[in-house]
Amino acid sequence: MSSDASTLPLRDTADSRRAGGRVSRSPAAALARFSATQWLALASLAAIVVGCALIVVIAADRPSILSPTTHPNYFPGWMAGPAGGLWPGLTRNTTMLRCLFSGSIVVMFVAYLAAVAHAPKLPARFTVAALVAAHAVIFLAPPLALTDIFNYVNYGRMEVVHHLNPYTTIPILEPHDDPSYALSNWHQLLSPYGPLFTLFTFVFVPLGVPASFWVLKGLLALSSLAMLGLVWRCAKLLGRDPIAAVALVGLNPIVLVWGLGGDHNDPLTLLVIMLGFYLLLRSRDVALEEATALKAPWLRGLSPRLVGAGVAFVTAAAMKASAGVLLPVVLASLIRAPKRLVQVLLGMVMAAIAVGAASLIAFGLHIPDLSTQARLVTNVSVPNLIGLAIGSGGATETLHVVLSAVLLALVIACCVQAWRQGSAITASGWASVALLVTLSWVLPWYVLWVLPLAALSCSRRLRVATVALGVYLIIAWAPASALLWDALHFHPEKTSLGRLHQRYVKELLN
Repeated sequence: MSSDASTLPLRDTADSRRAGGRVSRSPAAALARFSATQWLALASLAAIVVGCALIVVIAADRPSILSPTTHPNYFPGWMAGPAGGLWPGLTRNTTMLRCLFSGSIVVMFVAYLAAVAHAPKLPARFTVAALVAAHAVIFLAPPLALTDIFNYVNYGRMEVVHHLNPYTTIPILEPHDDPSYALSNWHQLLSPYGPLFTLFTFVFVPLGVPASFWVLKGLLALSSLAMLGLVWRCAKLLGRDPIAAVALVGLNPIVLVWGLGGDHNDPLTLLVIMLGFYLLLRSRDVALEEATALKAPWLRGLSPRLVGAGVAFVTAAAMKASAGVLLPVVLASLIRAPKRLVQVLLGMVMAAIAVGAASLIAFGLHIPDLSTQARLVTNVSVPNLIGLAIGSGGATETLHVVLSAVLLALVIACCVQAWRQGSAITASGWASVALLVTLSWVLPWYVLWVLPLAALSCSRRLRVATVALGVYLIIAWAPASALLWDALHFHPEKTSLGRLHQRYVKELLN
């Protein structure tokens, strides 16, 4: 049985050594005894927090490319936040701003790799403090690059304020004087967000746009910290170092800056996914429940943890469709334990019925517009790069069909892996990697889909692949990369197909 799905005794980690009393409780005394490696780890943690603060101050100072919802005539104080105007001497040169932002991300990523390698040698309180500090600093940022938060707010207001179904009515048809309309951008796109998340946004409509913005930011930051708490607990159940696990996930600058800084809903979705995996692991830790399940009929003596795990995974898919790729992998991992499989499947069915009923009442027989979003192409996505390499000028419809088939085959392979191992964690991580590399519309914070699973997996290859994805996404999305593309004369947007892709995106953004 794979250790991914087992409860093992904790190895002799820094955490367990602290529990044994060999590390002083006094931070000053601990610092005095630090080795060179520990100082490197502490410096790495500090560099990540300082990098976050630098980016926040730069973005909040004045309208710039770093906060796309702002422009020279619009940057209200409620959006800038408490960090607004703290650097009045900041350069106004766009190229310099791109370089400052990109340089900060690169330095933070190098510090992140050092922190992941060496943070377990520190007392846990230092890593936890760095995680909380980084989240708190990023919370103070205005909406950073590639933000969707005002689309969330606008789709919710369409239904609640204007009684327009966001799954049947594009935003451009709503009253343009709504305060969220000018701040949102996908005006020609039906909502691609899951019905459960869309219903969730309804709650914030009475608060107004500014308060909705900050409350959602706070909830996303708290969701991220709660998700890290579940990663910590899952790591302990699996006998792995929890400090290394949460460092790999929570200190990643791509997640901090582009994910939390851009106020995307992925941390909330990952929180529910990790709850599902935590409940699966905890269900194996209760001997009485296992014994009862073995002796009782399949639909009696149900384990609340197993049923709850099924509910959690379907709930995540109802919030963000990308979570759906994990469902068959999780089920495949339970085939060797049919009684557990039935209980998880029961939870999935119950959640699907509840979500379906709620969606039917709120939106009728309409679903998120995933087909339109699937046609979008980013210049540096793997499918577009493949299309350029084979001479087609970018991602074609034929290539999209082929890669969809490849994704299906890879997910099936991950299901086989999960079945053989009796564990879903590693296989789910690889399924998420497969999804990322076959998507034609890939954005930097999507790496969060893989990170928690890589952190808990026993597969070193999965962690290496996750780091490689991070490097690729930084190169692809750092603002200063445009200078590199110019130097290399790499302009995928200037091919005939590339211009078509760009035109399609602009039409949806109109």
